[in-house]
Amino acid sequence: MSISPFFHELRSAYQAEIDDMTFDSDGRDVLRQRLSERRKELGFLLSMLDLSPEMVAVVFHQGFQFKSPAAMEHLLTQESDEFPGWDVLADALVLTPWAQALADVIVKEPTGEWFMSVAAGLEYMYSRPDKTRAASGDTHSDDKDEDEAAHDERNAYNADEDGDEDDARAREEAGADWMVEQGFDRKD
Repeated sequence: MSISPFFHELRSAYQAEIDDMTFDSDGRDVLRQRLSERRKELGFLLSMLDLSPEMVAVVFHQGFQFKSPAAMEHLLTQESDEFPGWDVLADALVLTPWAQALADVIVKEPTGEWFMSVAAGLEYMYSRPDKTRAASGDTHSDDKDEDEAAHDERNAYNADEDGDEDDARAREEAGADWMVEQGFDRKD
């Protein structure tokens, strides 16, 4: 499976958003509390659906159960203007009751159905970071062409992961620069 540039770009941003919310300055795990707070801000977040979908999508973290991995993997290959309708994609997953209540509000927005596809795709990638790619090469090991394609895909995946590490380092440096601008000492 080849992830579209759209999802590839948002993947690391979504991961960073979850990571930023996970621990407080004392190292305590506060993800559950921060997600609850973010979900209460849904009215404000609606204005960010198009501009920063990864920042809003975190409200659905752990709110999806995926019934059709094939449908989700197909979604991840699509560019942002090629998504299937939300009603089609919704058949491939189940929302928890609290997530369904949020989705009911969001789909009423002009780009709500598009956003729900983005949120589902991001959470699917987050919940299966390695499985979505590794599984594709193991089912037909007796077919040489498929093995070679799977090998090439794994190599591309490893290159993507290296890029993700570079992105993470760049985000960390940018965050440190911002903290210095705010008057804090640089953490070494």
